Amino acid sequence: VVPTRTKYLTMLQQTLLRRVASRSVNAFKGRAAFSTPAGEKSMSLNFNLPNETLYKDATVSQIIVPGSAGEYGVTAEHVPIIAQLKAGVLQIFHEGTSEPEKYFVPGGFSLTHANSVTDISCPEAVKIDDIDSAAVSSSYEAAKSAYASAEAGSISQAEAQVDMEVYKAMGAAVGLSLS
Repeated sequence: VVPTRTKYLTMLQQTLLRRVASRSVNAFKGRAAFSTPAGEKSMSLNFNLPNETLYKDATVSQIIVPGSAGEYGVTAEHVPIIAQLKAGVLQIFHEGTSEPEKYFVPGGFSLTHANSVTDISCPEAVKIDDIDSAAVSSSYEAAKSAYASAEAGSISQAEAQVDMEVYKAMGAAVGLSLS
């Protein structure tokens, strides 16, 4: 016998699932499963940092996003998606170019809208060509040392761990293997 409250919650969950499924099916009608092949159509990019806008309504052919669940590509007519970014390389393919413009981002968010507009919001972004590998290596070692000397479970140790992860990802972006 299912208690009345549990029965009510189960019915509510089923109703919500039906509504979401119905809306999802309607949203995808007439759209490609994910996006059009790169280069066929263009999309618009807005790339913002807290203190500056790197791109506003820029026409691009593709973006490769370092999502926390994995790297993925976005082209025109991509289905709407919201993703948290992990520390990694954001690649922007401009119209008519085969080589991407690359930025290292320490995290952030990406929102791809149904109208082929993608918004990227990050706390910082650095062009890969502007990264000094020696500085990354020494900063990683300093963070590693701070982690080892911090009290277990402390905020200082957690901050040092985040620093280590970001510098390790930044090192990978410039071809360093930090461990």
